Amino acid sequence: MSVTQTEFLPFHRAMIEEDDINSVVQVLRSGWLTTGAGAKRFESEFARYVGTANAVAVSSCTAALHLALAAIRLKEGDEVILPTMTFSSTGQVVLYFKGRPILVDCEADSFQADPDAIERAITPRTRAIIAVHFAGSPARMDALLDIARRHKLTLIEDAAHALPTRYKGKMIGAIGDITCFSFYATKTLTTGEGGMVTTEDPEVANRVRMLSLHGISKDAYARYTAAGTWRYEILDLGYKYNMTDIQAALGLSQLAKCDLMRERRERIANRYTEALSSLGAYELPRATPGTQHAWHLYAIKLKPDVLTLSRDRVIEELKQRGIGTSVHFIPLHTHPYYQQNLGYRIGQFPNAEKHFEGAISLPLFPGMTAEDTDRVIEALHELAVRHRR
Repeated sequence: MSVTQTEFLPFHRAMIEEDDINSVVQVLRSGWLTTGAGAKRFESEFARYVGTANAVAVSSCTAALHLALAAIRLKEGDEVILPTMTFSSTGQVVLYFKGRPILVDCEADSFQADPDAIERAITPRTRAIIAVHFAGSPARMDALLDIARRHKLTLIEDAAHALPTRYKGKMIGAIGDITCFSFYATKTLTTGEGGMVTTEDPEVANRVRMLSLHGISKDAYARYTAAGTWRYEILDLGYKYNMTDIQAALGLSQLAKCDLMRERRERIANRYTEALSSLGAYELPRATPGTQHAWHLYAIKLKPDVLTLSRDRVIEELKQRGIGTSVHFIPLHTHPYYQQNLGYRIGQFPNAEKHFEGAISLPLFPGMTAEDTDRVIEALHELAVRHRR
């Protein structure tokens, strides 16, 4: 297949099939559209799937992270340690409380946060650590749990990329104190927009649930059924972060094939690795021994000592061949807001900057065909040969 083919191959396409459509249609016909029995069922089945006691469905992973910090009663001046290599939400939710996000660097050989850097960043003001599982590979949870326990800190997991990910036989979602998942359109399981909070702590779960619906004592489902009452009490300053039954219906059908979708992504990832490893022009992702990689992303890094092209130029070359890509992530400390308001600066986290400068996330989704995969491989082969130093 020619690499000059113009039909665009997107970076991601959700796997939406007839079962997903039928599940949503059933809710539309039921007469109950917002948070109700469907959302409760999704919570129950998701908790069972990851092996945790409690799950609360919410409107996004950003909402989940915000509620996690609200559940531990983060306050102004508190510090939360998190990697600079993450999406904007992870840091911004700390700022919502007028807290301070304390950024740390990646490990030299991976996109994951360096546990030693995390421990060095702890101060008397530190309240929590947010671990970010990158691309579907888990962070070093043993080290992070040890640090959190010794310093009496809450360990929150940003698991937007990590479904279904396992660490030493245990599913992400049942390891840290609070785990936050994303069901955005590009994620491994989608509800269009949506998220989930999981925890073993029933008090945290109850507080998250209450805060996700305005801080009131009863949700709409409890109030508007035949057994409900119109009376409610405002218990705290809450938010509008609930998930609807329409979203939950899609989530339930997606959850039923979550393992199948991961297996398909893994096959594509293995094909990439098999075909690209001999080129020596790209650093390729790998599954860490003792873990199950979710393969949300297949993030390569260019080797600048091998290729004459920059990362941005490779992205443009692939785009001209009709191949979509993305970059994960632009480190937080490089953004104007973090520099102007929090005092971070370029050069402060060299590992993250080095990883970012060469990073490209290739197309990877369950519906990719062998021809799609070969098209990406062929383009990368051509670029590696044509632009080798």
